[in-house]
Amino acid sequence: MNSDSVKPIINQAIVPTDLTKWFGEGETKKIAVNDVRLVAHFGEMLFIVGPSGSGKTTMPSMISGILRPNTGKVTVKGADIWTLNNDQLADFRLNTIGFVFQDYHLFPRLTTAENVAIPLILKQRDWNESITEANRYLEIVGLKDRGEILPVKLSGGEQQRVAIARAIISSPEILILDEPTASLDGDTGRMIIAFVKEKILNEKRCILIVTHDARINEYADRIMHMEDGRLTAFDKGTE
Repeated sequence: MNSDSVKPIINQAIVPTDLTKWFGEGETKKIAVNDVRLVAHFGEMLFIVGPSGSGKTTMPSMISGILRPNTGKVTVKGADIWTLNNDQLADFRLNTIGFVFQDYHLFPRLTTAENVAIPLILKQRDWNESITEANRYLEIVGLKDRGEILPVKLSGGEQQRVAIARAIISSPEILILDEPTASLDGDTGRMIIAFVKEKILNEKRCILIVTHDARINEYADRIMHMEDGRLTAFDKGTE
């Protein structure tokens, strides 16, 4: 199914076209994503929803340059990312994509500030400057003066905010959150998504959220439904 839009091409952030991914061969072949095409725009919070096995997790992996599709292409800011060489693809993931994993992926022996600073360290930024910047981003996500604390001392919602700070510290234009409310109670989950929409989303950023949590659907600008690897419907958000 095609998600036609009247928005100008210049505002298009991500355009997967005829995107297909399968695993295995012959009798064991399983199609995870089947001929999907869509347009995601800057300034938009797009939810990808569907049951387990629908392909909603495989889609972001291909969009973010982690998992190569079998057929089709992914155009980000007008460039097909899967024509890039390995070094270019690594730069794309480091500089353009921010990924917030379901289980946060925080390093338990690093402080919150050190966890947040990792993308800057990977860019060979000065250590002290990176920590200073990390603390500034912790303040942005509401964790001022928490930079010296280990992740184990934080609540689930606070750990999620640390993961968000780490994902946005390098100012990525594409932010992907994988099941961001899965480990949170309803009130905390809604608070996190409301915060992301109010403070993190802007006209120069596109946010994709993979979720099965219908309690947060009100915050979506659009909702993309997937089933058996196919895009089955697009809904407007209800906010």
